Amino acid sequence: MAADMDPEARLQRVVKLIAGTMVADVCSIYRRTQDNRLELIATEGLRPDAIHRTFLAFNEGLVGQIAAHAQPLSIQDAPRHPHFSYRPETGEDPYHAFLGVPILKGGQVVGVLTVQNQAERIYEDDEIESLQTIAMVLAEIVSVPQAQDAGDEPQRPLNLKGRVLCDGLGMGRVRLHDPVIPAAKFFAVDRDVEEHRLESAFEELHLSIDRLLSAEIGGLWGEPRDVLEAYKLLASDPTWAERLREGVRSGLSAEASIDRMRREHRARFENVRDPYLRERLHDLEDLDNRLLRILAGSDEKALTQEDTSDAPEVLVARRLGPAELLEYGQMNLAAIVLEEVATSSHAAIVARGMGIPTIGGIDGLLTYLSSGDTVIVDGEEGSLHIRPDTALVDAFGERKELLSQRQAAFLKLRGEPSQTLDQVDITLMLNAGLGLDLDHLKSTGAEGIGLFRTEFQFLLSDTLPTVTDQISLYKTVLDVADGRPVNFRTVDLGGDKMLPNLNDAREENPAMGWRSIRFALDRPGLFRRQLRALIRAADGRSLSVMFPMLTTAKEFRDAKHLLDREIGWSTQNGFAPPSELRVGAMLETPAFAYALQDLAGEVDFVSIGTNDMLQFFHAADRMTPSVSERYSMVSRPVVRFLHDVHATCQKLSIPASICGEGAGHPIQALCLIAIGFRSLSMPAGGIGPVKRMLRSLDLSAFEPEFAALLSDSHKDFRNGLLDLCEEHRIQLTDD
Repeated sequence: MAADMDPEARLQRVVKLIAGTMVADVCSIYRRTQDNRLELIATEGLRPDAIHRTFLAFNEGLVGQIAAHAQPLSIQDAPRHPHFSYRPETGEDPYHAFLGVPILKGGQVVGVLTVQNQAERIYEDDEIESLQTIAMVLAEIVSVPQAQDAGDEPQRPLNLKGRVLCDGLGMGRVRLHDPVIPAAKFFAVDRDVEEHRLESAFEELHLSIDRLLSAEIGGLWGEPRDVLEAYKLLASDPTWAERLREGVRSGLSAEASIDRMRREHRARFENVRDPYLRERLHDLEDLDNRLLRILAGSDEKALTQEDTSDAPEVLVARRLGPAELLEYGQMNLAAIVLEEVATSSHAAIVARGMGIPTIGGIDGLLTYLSSGDTVIVDGEEGSLHIRPDTALVDAFGERKELLSQRQAAFLKLRGEPSQTLDQVDITLMLNAGLGLDLDHLKSTGAEGIGLFRTEFQFLLSDTLPTVTDQISLYKTVLDVADGRPVNFRTVDLGGDKMLPNLNDAREENPAMGWRSIRFALDRPGLFRRQLRALIRAADGRSLSVMFPMLTTAKEFRDAKHLLDREIGWSTQNGFAPPSELRVGAMLETPAFAYALQDLAGEVDFVSIGTNDMLQFFHAADRMTPSVSERYSMVSRPVVRFLHDVHATCQKLSIPASICGEGAGHPIQALCLIAIGFRSLSMPAGGIGPVKRMLRSLDLSAFEPEFAALLSDSHKDFRNGLLDLCEEHRIQLTDD
């Protein structure tokens, strides 16, 4: 590894050494190519002219099976195996015994290492373990030619595209959440010293988790504690710890032993689809990373206390949990970039609550940058600029200044009435789900919480929250709201919000499957505990509850019946009933629009959830980027549908409002106001821009022209709307 020689000559020496050490007739290395094939790049025992001539598909043959599943494969008689693929140019006819292991780097399979023998035999566990260790070391040189093929790209400015998870702009140096182990630290100079270092790291790991458990982590009211309790159990797993010790005893450094385990966890994660198992594997990978940070002297204590530099940093990670993100809360984080994440992921939710610009969904992110690189995160366009040039840095500074000015302008509007130029009052409410979100009630001047997502308490915990836990959360929300209205949405689980300890059934289309009110009604015990907690938390105050994703009147009545039973139970047991009870329905399916007339006089209000409503209306899964961004809310079909829903609610004397992401964009809010909606609930970041827009709007002058545009099918709706806004001088942007 340390010798200065041609890469191909180095690989040939390596396979010869491995074959001799393992008493094998053949040793071969296959490398993953750019087009996802496996190329024979070095061999001892097969024909030399097969090198660079033999290629296998990623799932082809025994080598392809190892690559596809990222698992070792040991076979006594390879030619008889159903997946055996005969390649005459290699001259492998005489060989029977086969052992192959994946070469892993960054959680990806970059190649396969194999040994073969003429005699039929079973390879022992220690031989498999040894070959896996060798494969880990080989990862550092097998992937080098690919990097060389790309020229000097890693050192040049680079622009990548991702998905916006929390808007805003940020620039800083990269801080990698996943520690990188230099090749020089792979091997133990003194095994006793390395084993002592590992044991010390175990002790510090348990102490660090205990410190977090004893600390007061704000914003999530105990859910991080549940997560950390689960981490503590995993950290005490003797099997995991013994595997790490075995690695050190075999001659690896403490870091290399942990890194080998981390690579296995990552590779298994990539191949597991079960949500519960994926979460557990992520927890194990997180423990691996924690140990590595401890060994490097940068554990969670160091992260929050030792780094006193004022220089802004950008946190970069493959994947991040909410509790992990909270550990970085006291650092000067300018932005967050994640390799794999959905907009509804826990980390994205917490990032929005913390107000940190965040983008995600960038494949291969960690292969493009290094710790200390300067990056610009554009949380408005979803772009990541790595090693930006001077011109881009200057442009960033100008945009940052404009953003600061815009936010200052929004702050000035906080105390101003949400009113149009012609004195029409529009109620602007806040969407929330975390304690972090409640701070925005004051900072934005919101008139209440139009949507409180109660399911976050369930999603951020490895165990079901108790009634006491739920009472504490709901009481805190009502206390912070201090008399302002709060609409609690009952548990909306399933679909893109999987609950590992309950949602164990796989569905072809989970967004339209067993979720939301269907899930709640099928789990009446869980549902009634939540309703009981809401009633107890109100403790004689006003309580507003709404049921999500209804499709029929019966679903509303069934849910209302359970609520009434809990009111009766609470009264009988000496608890004060709510002084006022408002029971609402969320309209998120087109079907429920036609069930409203059946509920006249029964439902107190209707709130339209734009996120789900749009995906069902357009038949476009909002978790699929290729279609979710294709269909706009600013379209005639959507606006006409919402206009009809509002008219129906008016006819039935049912107050109707909007909640969801859709209301937080000025042009979309303008459409909603123009068709009659007077109460909008939105993310905190939308309240300022929407208030500025409506304070520039003369609604009585705008409404007739908007109605004419809506009925004129020959004119492009969006462009026509933008023209109208320009004519009426409605402020949609900073221009």
